Amino acid sequence: MRRICAVNRIARPVPGILLRRLALASIIANVGIVLTGGAVRLTASGLGCPTWPRCTDDSYVTTPEMGVYGVIEFSNRMLAFAVGLIALATLLAVLTLKGRRPGLLALSVVVFLGIPAQAVVGGITVLTNLNPWVVGLHFLASMAVIAAAYALWRRIGDPDGPTVAVVPTPLRALARITTGVAVAVLVIGTWVTGSGPHAGDHGAARNGLAPETISQVHADGVFLLIGLSMALIFAFRAVGARRATRAAIVLVAVELGQGLIGFVQYFTHVPAILVGAHMLGSCLVLLAALSVQWSTRERRPATPAAEVAATDAADPVPITA
Repeated sequence: MRRICAVNRIARPVPGILLRRLALASIIANVGIVLTGGAVRLTASGLGCPTWPRCTDDSYVTTPEMGVYGVIEFSNRMLAFAVGLIALATLLAVLTLKGRRPGLLALSVVVFLGIPAQAVVGGITVLTNLNPWVVGLHFLASMAVIAAAYALWRRIGDPDGPTVAVVPTPLRALARITTGVAVAVLVIGTWVTGSGPHAGDHGAARNGLAPETISQVHADGVFLLIGLSMALIFAFRAVGARRATRAAIVLVAVELGQGLIGFVQYFTHVPAILVGAHMLGSCLVLLAALSVQWSTRERRPATPAAEVAATDAADPVPITA
């Protein structure tokens, strides 16, 4: 037992644990900024600061004359700095990590640079008076940063050895298709939002799509996604891939919850609180789909000592050729 504990300390040094926590904080912070951005739109505060990068032509901060809408919009802008600081701390932690693993630096740079890039898209939404297509792109930019932050978090937790498949190649392809459909559903969801009532400002334009038609297209995509995810459960279980099966079950559970919220909000005339919950659900669907993707492979320990630590930390996963 003492030897295993010592091996665990060697395999999971304190700097690595701190880095993994920072990466997790980055995921949470980026999900949070999606929710606060949704609050801006749902309270019609999208033009609370009518210009960018300043809040007004004469001030970088909100003024009393702008009222609560200015406070809400400006607060969301300030939260972007907090998210950026977490990404910066993560990048610095990667740079100071001894024996840095391949890919960590690139992923941490992508996450860090994704924050200002996302902010620029947000600025364009203001300068275009909340053009619905740009607003949708702003949301999708956040999804891309969340995906990169998740990849960084998972890579930090992986051993340093070679990557091997734990399910047959056709099932890995099915998992990739499912993830692609999940992304497509998110994209179409922004079109639904752009056709709906929550424009972010009372004078903002809509995208011109018929809400009933595009909502049906979105629902059809959701049905396809749930069907593919259910197929993954049975397929993973058939080949004995326990972790992949659990990840697929979580994905289906998240999808069903998200679908229920979407169904209720549509037939209750899209109340703001349910739209906010639906935005959170979108983030969770993306993260659950990425978890399934990661569960189809595993990275083996590079040394016998690390292998002991990995065996002690997790159940073995069968490798299928």
